[in-house]
Amino acid sequence: MKDIEIRIVNDPFKTLISVPFGTQADALTEHFGIPEQEIAAVKINNEILPLSARIEINATVEPVLLEAPEGAMIYRRSLAFLLAVAGRRIFPEKSLYVGHSLGHGYYYTFADGKKPEAMEVESLKHEMRILVMEDLPISFGCMAYGEALELFEKNRQTDTALLLEERSESRVLVNECKGFVDLYIEPLVNRTGLLSYFDLISYQDGFLLRFPGIGRGHSIDPFEDSPKIFSVYREYKKWGRIVGVHAVGHLNRLVADRSIRDYIRIAEAFQAKKMSEIADRIYAKKDTVRAVLIAGPSSSGKTTTAKRLSIDLKVMGIEPIAISLDDYYVGSDRTPLDEEGKPDFECLEALDVSYLNEQLLALFAGEEVTLPVFDFKSGRRKESGGRTIRMGRRTMLVIEGIHGLNDALTPQIAGDLKFKLYVSALTQLNLDDHNRIPTSDNRLLRRMVRDYQFRGAGAEKTFRMWPSVQSGERKHIFPYQNGADAAFNSALDYELAVLKFYADPLLRSVKPNMAEYAEAVRLLSFLENFAPIPPQYVPTQSILREFIGESEFKY
Repeated sequence: MKDIEIRIVNDPFKTLISVPFGTQADALTEHFGIPEQEIAAVKINNEILPLSARIEINATVEPVLLEAPEGAMIYRRSLAFLLAVAGRRIFPEKSLYVGHSLGHGYYYTFADGKKPEAMEVESLKHEMRILVMEDLPISFGCMAYGEALELFEKNRQTDTALLLEERSESRVLVNECKGFVDLYIEPLVNRTGLLSYFDLISYQDGFLLRFPGIGRGHSIDPFEDSPKIFSVYREYKKWGRIVGVHAVGHLNRLVADRSIRDYIRIAEAFQAKKMSEIADRIYAKKDTVRAVLIAGPSSSGKTTTAKRLSIDLKVMGIEPIAISLDDYYVGSDRTPLDEEGKPDFECLEALDVSYLNEQLLALFAGEEVTLPVFDFKSGRRKESGGRTIRMGRRTMLVIEGIHGLNDALTPQIAGDLKFKLYVSALTQLNLDDHNRIPTSDNRLLRRMVRDYQFRGAGAEKTFRMWPSVQSGERKHIFPYQNGADAAFNSALDYELAVLKFYADPLLRSVKPNMAEYAEAVRLLSFLENFAPIPPQYVPTQSILREFIGESEFKY
């Protein structure tokens, strides 16, 4: 084979390097001008790949740094892999099971449900430290399908073996370290010696694998508990075990067996039951609570949650009046600018807080007010057209918006007049025992599908704005989630198999010469694990309809 040409993206001289066909990416690190210990992976023609990946075509290559957001996620996945290696070495008869994220950490339990002893957690941490000091290679390669299936079944990686049933490639990509083989999901670092910064601490019935936050360097912040969020997640995890669907392979089996519609009904009924329980809690405070404030991160389903909650409140004799905080924007000319000089529509100062509080106080005093209507096309409030409302004895406001949990939004309203509801999509489903599904990916796919369905925006546009959305969530939503009176999980464990139907063609429209290609490839690879579920199986009142369309509700 003839040599291939490589262009290093961060090379100011744009020098072309000629290398033999099949050269491994890690052979190019000397050209990056960056210490190897700072590199998590490489981006080859806008696709993120392990450093051991072989280059077989002319390519542009750039390093993915550990301190970058993409590198930080690689570091976290690699730590989870390191923990799996350590667990297999010192507890060969036990299986670890990864759960959801909690702060800057992942929650783990033993698969047998037994609470780990403090000494067991310390033993795991000690073994991980030894593996780091040994600086072992984490190899990336492939196995024959049958060989991989046999190995995973032999090693009691049953969820991983089950996941392979949805795949049909003759070669299965895997990672290996110290004799432990795992299914390749996304790139990992190439050596254990890079994984020095972590901690394990006992928590509830398991323990937390903790790591540095994005942009925090090597420092691990003090643990901040989120008991409400953890309680909701634990309840859903228990439910998943009861109904026998806690990993994607189980969901795929239901699709193959043609029993998925029964599961969808059960999942929707369980979610409706949780909503009804929250309505009961609000009703119990009906003599004092005058407003329900609903907030949550992007694409968590806040709008449908507000509509469904209103129905449950009506059943109890309460007359809900919906109010959107979007109508209280101050307007384009008064919106503060962010660090890049762009309008920051997500900061609290972008809302007319004083006017909102003035109207709320008037309503609580029994006065009649005309609600504002914001025109997003003109970027200013309409002069007329808003609803004129007055609160009666059984009226309750249902206010939905990004800052609902922040008391700075309603500083003039007494705390006992408010019920704060946090909404998030906390899927309890895993890919397998130690490969989790990030809730942010769930919401990103929801957002992408909705942006295309209702706003005509392509996947690349959603990708471009997503980092800004996440930054706003970290500033304006997550810090206030523990102050909520209740938390509602809007995730439906079957939804990713439905979203695949819409997202797949959108992701394939992102081309290799686009900067967003790396993220598109990552999500396409992720969705390949799901057997598709037809959208017509989704009930018309489902929260999922907010994103895919044809909902009974008007938005």
